[in-house]
Amino acid sequence: MDQTTPVPPNCLAGIKVLDLTQFEAGTTCTEALAWMGADVVKIENPDGGEAGRRGVADPYYFMIYNANKRSVTVDLKSERGLALVKEMAKKADVFTENFGPGTIEKLGLGYDVISALNPRIIYAQVKGFGEGSPYEKGLCFDPIAQAVGGAMSITGERDRPPQKPGPTIGDTGTGMLLAFSILAALYQRNTTGKGRQLQAAMQDSVMHYSRGMFIRQAQTKKAAQRQPGSGNNIPSGIFPCKPGGPNDYVYMLTSRANPQHWPRLLKLIGREDLIGDPRYDTPAARLEREAEVNEMVSEWTRQRSKEEATALISGAGVPAGAVFDSMELTNEESFWKRGILQTMHHGDWQMPMTTWPVRFDGAPAPLKPAPLLGEHTTEALGEWLGLSPEDVAKLHKDGVV
Repeated sequence: MDQTTPVPPNCLAGIKVLDLTQFEAGTTCTEALAWMGADVVKIENPDGGEAGRRGVADPYYFMIYNANKRSVTVDLKSERGLALVKEMAKKADVFTENFGPGTIEKLGLGYDVISALNPRIIYAQVKGFGEGSPYEKGLCFDPIAQAVGGAMSITGERDRPPQKPGPTIGDTGTGMLLAFSILAALYQRNTTGKGRQLQAAMQDSVMHYSRGMFIRQAQTKKAAQRQPGSGNNIPSGIFPCKPGGPNDYVYMLTSRANPQHWPRLLKLIGREDLIGDPRYDTPAARLEREAEVNEMVSEWTRQRSKEEATALISGAGVPAGAVFDSMELTNEESFWKRGILQTMHHGDWQMPMTTWPVRFDGAPAPLKPAPLLGEHTTEALGEWLGLSPEDVAKLHKDGVV
């Protein structure tokens, strides 16, 4: 497919990131920095690499969260390997990690150690729970964060158990907040000359992304409830379309902020006779007849595909969008032509992947492969520390890298 030519943003060219992250939350943070042009060097265990490489039978998981980085293998349990990473920390602008509570300190790479070596370094951590939390020592993954951060409590049907939202806001969401904070700290360092210690807790981050629930709590003086669709804005929510597959739905929204949405919709579905009818004319009146109103709209949407329904409803001036699945998005040519979807190559493996979604000066960012294990050990140690290929070869022989 024809593509827009990707152009590297290069906003962070010259910034060195020492990356000790694993799985998704931390790796998302460093991947974002890499997309912006930072030199992200991932430090991995020579025996299998970071846990994200080993947790599944294929490399797709690792590929998605480690694009644009370089990989260096170092045995952190060896005295020489630990010294090597400390030397790299002296050259780094950013140090990142998301090990379990207390692990980085046991390795001898805690903030007190690294900041003493390099007072200008931005030392950034992802943890499951913040310092001072009663769960501070607990392990955390995305579903746990979405549970304890409130997202699950407001997701799902009113009378059904809570559900985990599909997007990984606990992992990727936390990583993005930390990446933004790193950029802010780097900007401040230009004035102060000093580094900062940053820590993003996954529970705190999910609560931040779910902060709209506190609006409903303030309004009702009760805990925010699950609200399918758009709460009291009727009709709003998902409506079935033909041919009736698992994702053959259109999401349509009528807003209290624009009372014209309802008469526009009535005109579209051939029910102009109800325009101005007091039984349906206000949001409160439609809420009393919620099932009836939803069925009226569903009867119209069932006769159309989700693409057709979206085009007609949106064209009538009512917000609407089809429920697209991953394969439908992959097959949408416009994403490829705009460079938002690109092909990731990783050894003999390849997969479609989204690149950075923000376009700089009209161009998408390029997608560089996630590194093979230890692929850049000689290259990166040479550039960062001035080690010759012979020096690195000796480290290999001694089992340090």
